[in-house]
Amino acid sequence: MIQVKDNVYWIGLKDWELRRFHGHEYSTHRGSSYNTYLIRDEKNILVDTVWTPFKNEFIELIGKEVGFSNVHGIIVNHNEPDHGGCLDALMDVLPKDTPIYCSPKGVESIRKHFHKDWNFVPVKTGDKISTGKSEIMFMEMTMIHWPDSMAAFVTPANVLLSNDAFGQHYASASIFEDEADQCEVNQEALKYFANILTPLAPLIRKKLADLKSLNLPIEVIAPSHGVIWRKDPLRIVEKYAMWANDYHEGFVTIVYDTMYNSTKKMAEAIAKGIEKEGVRCKLYNSSATDISDLITELFLSKGIVIGSCTVNNHYLRSIAGLMSEIKVHKFSKKLGAAFGSSGWSNAAPEKIHEQLKDAGIEVVLEPLGVKFVPTAEELEKCVEFGEEFARKVKASI
Repeated sequence: MIQVKDNVYWIGLKDWELRRFHGHEYSTHRGSSYNTYLIRDEKNILVDTVWTPFKNEFIELIGKEVGFSNVHGIIVNHNEPDHGGCLDALMDVLPKDTPIYCSPKGVESIRKHFHKDWNFVPVKTGDKISTGKSEIMFMEMTMIHWPDSMAAFVTPANVLLSNDAFGQHYASASIFEDEADQCEVNQEALKYFANILTPLAPLIRKKLADLKSLNLPIEVIAPSHGVIWRKDPLRIVEKYAMWANDYHEGFVTIVYDTMYNSTKKMAEAIAKGIEKEGVRCKLYNSSATDISDLITELFLSKGIVIGSCTVNNHYLRSIAGLMSEIKVHKFSKKLGAAFGSSGWSNAAPEKIHEQLKDAGIEVVLEPLGVKFVPTAEELEKCVEFGEEFARKVKASI
């Protein structure tokens, strides 16, 4: 158990070996942590639990560090299994009437997960409970990133227990951001936002405005994954406001897949044209690149150029997965274009072109296709394609 501030303690677990999360959807190159907190007072309140596979370790930890008879209530800020997965094991060792504070949607979620009817105390924004010397105020965080999500603000410690908001999938030697590697923290916080929260950007803007209107004297932000923000913690709030507002860093990302390198040659020529116009460019083979990392790069990009050769009158499967991700992430105010090689049908670039438009990307050039191996003249057309795309990007910034 580690003191966060005053009577707020971290009593979570670090998962150094984790490399995939949300099934196999999200890559976690640096592991993660499951941050349970304890408000230690006349009434001791646990805030969230940990992921289900760590059930035995968690129960042993609570018994040893707190004592089951000393737990007087549980706050469930969000009941996804990585936060609420051990709630049933905990309730097995606590009195059955132990109050569980959660949002109204949280009641529904917990019942559907565990099929139990415990002592639920639904709370909404502005509701408060006293633990003795401290007071906990609740704030609904609906769809950040689940319907049941909420946060809890502890006074006088002035600690915001924010659950998924402001977190990272990141295991560090220290639980505090100011003692961790700053490059790693920033990278993982950005990746978390890009992959998980980008589709919710309009809701995040509204929720950040709601948070600001509460005028809370926040001194620490303690999320449910990753490190705790205690040195100028509002920096991460400011970053969220920036990232949720059509953020980009002005460069172009080209993503392609290829069978016999013809599409790769086209991609390299397009990149050459983009760079000739003075626009920075990154190039990735989608079949050899982690998709969570790709989504992060696309989030940072102003321009997105996607290429594939044609197979079975369609694009390659790694591009199919990427196109689905681009659509569901609802990227805003980004420019796009499509290209690819084929043997007899130009289906891949044409379908990528249409899929980019369907995903809300502003497609600014007609799809570029070549047959078989591109000639020197065709590669020069690819360079020109890149130059024209770069000019469109510069004009839009």
